[in-house]
Amino acid sequence: MEPYQLTATQMLAKLKDRSLTVEEYARSLLSRIEQRDATVKAWAYLDPTYVIRQARELDQTPMDQRGPLHGIAVAVKDVIYTKDMPTQFNSSIYEGNAPKVDAASVAILRKAGVLFLGKTTTTEFAATTVGPKTSNPHDPTRTPGGSSSGSGAAVGDLQATLGLGTQTGGSTIRPGSFNGIYAFKPTWNAISREGQKVYALLFDTLGLYARSVDDLELLADVFALHDDALPEETPPFQVQGAKFAMLKTMVWPEVGAGTAAAMEKAADLLRAHGAEVEEIALPPEFDDMPHYHRVVLHAEGRVSFLPEHRTAADKLHGFLVGHVENEHKYTRAEQLRAWDSMAALRPKVDAISGRYAAIVTPSVPDEAPKGLESTGSANFCSIWTGLHTPTVNVPGFKGENGMPIGLTLVAPRYHDRHLLTVAKAVGRIFEAEGGWDRKSSLGV
Repeated sequence: MEPYQLTATQMLAKLKDRSLTVEEYARSLLSRIEQRDATVKAWAYLDPTYVIRQARELDQTPMDQRGPLHGIAVAVKDVIYTKDMPTQFNSSIYEGNAPKVDAASVAILRKAGVLFLGKTTTTEFAATTVGPKTSNPHDPTRTPGGSSSGSGAAVGDLQATLGLGTQTGGSTIRPGSFNGIYAFKPTWNAISREGQKVYALLFDTLGLYARSVDDLELLADVFALHDDALPEETPPFQVQGAKFAMLKTMVWPEVGAGTAAAMEKAADLLRAHGAEVEEIALPPEFDDMPHYHRVVLHAEGRVSFLPEHRTAADKLHGFLVGHVENEHKYTRAEQLRAWDSMAALRPKVDAISGRYAAIVTPSVPDEAPKGLESTGSANFCSIWTGLHTPTVNVPGFKGENGMPIGLTLVAPRYHDRHLLTVAKAVGRIFEAEGGWDRKSSLGV
């Protein structure tokens, strides 16, 4: 196995036993990027000289001073501030913009000893569905999803070990599904968003990418994600005997054949492994969640993009101009009704999801669509973003064209570590028996 193929957990073991250096690992990743960049185009900024300089400094760090993610390569979405790399938001307004400060998430990772590879592509301000230049690594004629396009594609294509994204609608989970990797959207505001470009403060969440749940747990440790303490005698989670809910949601009419088949197969696999699986529906009061999310998104966007509208409206995408100019004529009364209705529904969905090990629900309508013009629909994700629940995309299934499809696991708010524990057990089953294989898809 080439170093670029290693998970973070595997790489840390090799650094500890000194069978690999950070520089050897970095050069392997850079070789992979050089080989694949013309096809995937995941990077908004990457300086190989800077990467090697970091690697050599990390190799010189004494063992007793190394952080918990020492030397692990991370791709950073280009809406997150980095003091030593540009942050340009895929906007001509901010071309060459180089803030001299790290976002909170980057500062935490820097202290943990990570190797920052570069900045990854995004849709404009992580706010539109107009695709950047990036292609899906499993089929370059298809979108990698968005808005965290580059981070999802880089991790999915073995160009980066871990990735940072953001999610305001479906911008972390959707690329996770389309690129065949684990994607974790924690409970809203469980990780600081200081230093991220704001779209909608009520929804914006830092998202995490990896190719294993063990690696997501490493990140959860570094970001101090903790549930309320459980009794020490609590046994490890097992699928056998656990209870899962299968939930199609109110947007099920948009589902395609691939996701419908994945949901059916997931239920069969869980039952075959001894789980109890119950198909449920949300109460009718949840039916307006997509509308509530849309109203608040536009209302928050009016505030977030007013500076760019005032200073450079001619360089701002029309969708964002529409936010500022309130093209849909949403009233303040509608905005308040959406805010308050979502707030009232959050404890109710906590109570529903708390009856199960997790809710299993679609991540996306289907496999990644053809073309790079649009990053696809976020409608299956946005309801959970609005409800502030933690979600994990678990890969393992495939669509009619052999492209990866993942499913989302949902837990109550601030049950992030529980959800990762469940995702690890479920992921072993889905990846082994779901029908999609990453290595054969990438030809490695």
